[in-house]
Amino acid sequence: MTRKSLFIVFITLFFHLFGHAQQATVRDTVLRILAIGNSFSEDGIENYLHELAAAADKNIIIGNLYIGGAPLSLHVQHVRNDAKSYSYRKISLDGTKKTTADVSIAEALHDEQWDYISFQQASPLSGKYENIVASLPELVAYVRNKVGPRPNFVYHQTWAYQNDAQHDGFKNYNSDQRLMYRAIANTSKKVKKLGYFREIVPAGTAIQNARSSSIGDHYTRDGYHLELGYGRFTAACTWFEKLFHEDVRNNSYKPASITDLQATIAKKAAHAAVKKPYKVSKIKL
Repeated sequence: MTRKSLFIVFITLFFHLFGHAQQATVRDTVLRILAIGNSFSEDGIENYLHELAAAADKNIIIGNLYIGGAPLSLHVQHVRNDAKSYSYRKISLDGTKKTTADVSIAEALHDEQWDYISFQQASPLSGKYENIVASLPELVAYVRNKVGPRPNFVYHQTWAYQNDAQHDGFKNYNSDQRLMYRAIANTSKKVKKLGYFREIVPAGTAIQNARSSSIGDHYTRDGYHLELGYGRFTAACTWFEKLFHEDVRNNSYKPASITDLQATIAKKAAHAAVKKPYKVSKIKL
């Protein structure tokens, strides 16, 4: 073989290996988060989280196993029956979103090598600890058996309803937002002590913090689902800071639909919640 031929082989081999190394590097630096959730996980991670990550030069893949209003007990029924009952919403590396109907939890668990898997209770029961622990251990054990030791588990602390909410579940808390928030905060604190979860994502505290700002009690669109702009952005900011361990106040991203003030309040409320996840911090803006 001539020197020229050897050189061509060497160069070809070099770029082949270099290309594989680049692919491996990208793959290794991607954070993958899957929620076993409902409409509150839709509010929390399907909107703006990918954009926040991109603004910080972070790679993320987001999955959400969605059934509206699903409590933990329903997820347990579905894993027992391996039911294909979920709308599987997936946001890919490039930000494109695909929804697949009739997916089981097991199928989604095996779709990616997830770094984080989140669990949450349905909002009417989010402050009811005994109800949560009636189902959570079985669901956690099932998921851990399927995915092995690698993924970290997180618990999504959801938010209290708006003061004028008409949701029947509000009666569980005497239709009192402060009572509901305290129940959620105390319950998520107890859940953390169970030892299943690496992180509690304090979206509920972030929303309660933001309600102390000049925006006031206007963080939902129907009394319980988050307002589509600054409401969802506040939750996404909380998720970003917990997942990436970076101060979201330094992130440059802002949805076009909200004002600079609303974005600043969202970031401050989220950052304060991460610092104090079980206690309200007033936002003086």
